[in-house]
Amino acid sequence: MELSYWEYKTWLTNVDFTVVGSGIVGLNCALHLKEKYPKSKVLVLEKGSLPQGASTKNAGFACFGSISELLSDLKTHSEESVVNLVRKRWEGIRVLRTLLGDKAIGFEQYGGHELFLKKDTSLFETCTEGMDSLNTLLKPIFGKTPFLKTKNIFGFENIQDTYITHSFEAQLDTGQMMSALLEMCLKKGIHIFNGVVVEKLQDSGNRVEIQTSDFSFSTKKTHIATNGFASEFLKTETVDPARAQVLITKPINDLKIKGTFHFDEGYYYFRNIDNRILFGGGRNLDFETEETTSFGKTPIVQHELERLLNTVIFPNQSIEIDYSWSGIMGVGPQKTPIVKQVSNNVYCGVRLGGMGIALGSLVGKELANLSN
Repeated sequence: MELSYWEYKTWLTNVDFTVVGSGIVGLNCALHLKEKYPKSKVLVLEKGSLPQGASTKNAGFACFGSISELLSDLKTHSEESVVNLVRKRWEGIRVLRTLLGDKAIGFEQYGGHELFLKKDTSLFETCTEGMDSLNTLLKPIFGKTPFLKTKNIFGFENIQDTYITHSFEAQLDTGQMMSALLEMCLKKGIHIFNGVVVEKLQDSGNRVEIQTSDFSFSTKKTHIATNGFASEFLKTETVDPARAQVLITKPINDLKIKGTFHFDEGYYYFRNIDNRILFGGGRNLDFETEETTSFGKTPIVQHELERLLNTVIFPNQSIEIDYSWSGIMGVGPQKTPIVKQVSNNVYCGVRLGGMGIALGSLVGKELANLSN
């Protein structure tokens, strides 16, 4: 594509900061850069017509880690690192709520509930035994003990009679959140280019040369916020793509279910939204296939989601599925996000580990603060 003199002059000359990726991290990074440097020219490049990856495709969980997930993390991470990660998730939600306000993001704190399938008696007992110690560990973060036992009040079947509930977990409207972030960026004079694929970044020491599918330009600083697609730009960091498949039902009359729910160690999750149930997961059925940057759905995952929908969530009911989709997360051997300087003028904030809503705003802020 040939650009005119006016286009180069207006948008691609004297660029101070370029953010690659217009998801939660990228837009928060751009906003904080503009706040720190009000006179700067901030440009955001996005390869999709809408934010790709997971930011507009997730389940809208404001969660901090189910009890089974955190107990599992304690086996591979130090106690200090697990506590710090939960604290970052909690702080990230606070940053998001402060920035946009609860109404703008559809924030509702109904609690997060972990269900345990009948076959998972051993896991349920382990989590029950570990609840007191985990509550003691996390109470300083939340001000109160987060985990408590609650009864199966929503009539789910083929599960243990008791949930383990995280009383501080919440849900939000992903579309409203991203729309509010985009609107705020535009009001601040941040330029967002959609449908632009970054093909090459070259840090010359003084500036960064950026080659895209349509044009080339230079910028003083570049911030990479592409999460699951980060391996395209970061060769020395381990960020593996992880596809998540999600479906949503048609509206359900008199839907009583409220809250966010997890089971099978967090590999399945569901929630209420607009009198529907959104249900996702099943990546553990075929890790190899789901480690991909390609969007799409597979029969093995879709069939299992439908089976569990009909046997656990809505037993003995006729529930219709409206449509389904997928998103791409960024994961790795450690759950701590990578926020670091890559070269003189290139920085990254990636590997959100499936906790983009909780971590994204804080990671974006930290990424912006790397520039000086």
